[in-house]
Amino acid sequence: MDAARQGIVTKELKAVAEKEGIEISELTELVAKGQVCIPCNKVHKCIEPNGIGSALRTKINVNLGISRDCKDMDVEMAKVKSAVDMGAEAIMDLSSFGDTRKFRKKLTSECPAVIGTVPIYDAVVYYHKALGKITSEEWIDIVKMHAEDGVDFMTIHCGINKNTAERFKKNKRLMNIVSGGGSIIFAWMEMTGRENPFYEHFDEILEICREYDITLSLGDACRPGCIEDATDTSQIEELITLGELTKRAWEKDVQVMIEGPGHMPLDQIEANMKIQKALCHGAPFYVLGPLVTDIAPGYDHITPAIGGAIAATYGASFLCYVTPAEHLRLPTLEDVKEGIIASKIAAHAADIAKGIKGAKDWDYKMSAARKKLDWDAMFGLALDPEKARRYRAESKPEKEDTCTMCGNFCAVKNMNRILDGEIVSTFDE
Repeated sequence: MDAARQGIVTKELKAVAEKEGIEISELTELVAKGQVCIPCNKVHKCIEPNGIGSALRTKINVNLGISRDCKDMDVEMAKVKSAVDMGAEAIMDLSSFGDTRKFRKKLTSECPAVIGTVPIYDAVVYYHKALGKITSEEWIDIVKMHAEDGVDFMTIHCGINKNTAERFKKNKRLMNIVSGGGSIIFAWMEMTGRENPFYEHFDEILEICREYDITLSLGDACRPGCIEDATDTSQIEELITLGELTKRAWEKDVQVMIEGPGHMPLDQIEANMKIQKALCHGAPFYVLGPLVTDIAPGYDHITPAIGGAIAATYGASFLCYVTPAEHLRLPTLEDVKEGIIASKIAAHAADIAKGIKGAKDWDYKMSAARKKLDWDAMFGLALDPEKARRYRAESKPEKEDTCTMCGNFCAVKNMNRILDGEIVSTFDE
């Protein structure tokens, strides 16, 4: 941000401009204003920079990490590789058990994607003591450690201060707080009577971020955890605080993203995007869904894809993938793939709706291949070529220029023939 404000074209700015097909001068201005962030820790040497902002292609983030019940680091690294191969721009390490630092440093030394973390999770693991015994200084020390390890963005739950917490208790919710980090820091404040250390020592966090060029992802501790709680007092009050903290971060040349809902009915999404833009001064919006219904365990990669497409159309920049395992268990490699595909569909659909340069070109090529009944070209253009090939191979048609759904009734085949002056017959020929 500091370089952009001085008109200095860094290698990261140049790389993102080339990826997005945007003029370097336009991108530099967006970064200088805070409307685009490029998360790149100076220590993360193998990173391939990506820009996040509503004027750019919609990006997706993949959550993973080791836990008490699933602690195989190699399995999680296989998920990382799969996610990168499938085009995920960011990996968020939510590890909550064991040698979390070893896994984190492996990510920043080997993975070219943007790496994010939630320091609150790691503090509980790292100090290995009762939550109420962790000091304010120890919370901040974990932020410094993550910075040293090369993390590009951190979710910092600094919007839920003592005032917000009191209002939350007065305005009852159906689902309370569902943010992991938010619930931990809320519990810590209740047990100690102290102010949220991430809010109280925000300037110190900014100095760490400025030193390492880390993007702050201002966490939404009060995001709604069910559609009943959407757009309530707690969510909006926290968003107001995050808007104030955004301005303080920009004054120190620290890049910012704002985290958003959560669970939310379809009809509230557009308004929420506009509220966020207004209250947070156009900072990039990172949405955790939104999940548009609460009734789909096992299919919760679909509910946020619906919400994410709408959110990104109206201003969200960054979609956090959700897998079919959400609310049920740690995702498998196949769950990760399903979640990524769903999020990429949502992101691409939004980019078409927003008129992002080049977004429709992919669809045009697919349509041209379909018109020609060029199956190999269709497979090559498919978001998941492997699955597309497998589906056709599992149900081979008698004639190569048809599929087993329509056969000789194929509208594409018949229109091509009739317009070429040929005779069309729907009977066996």
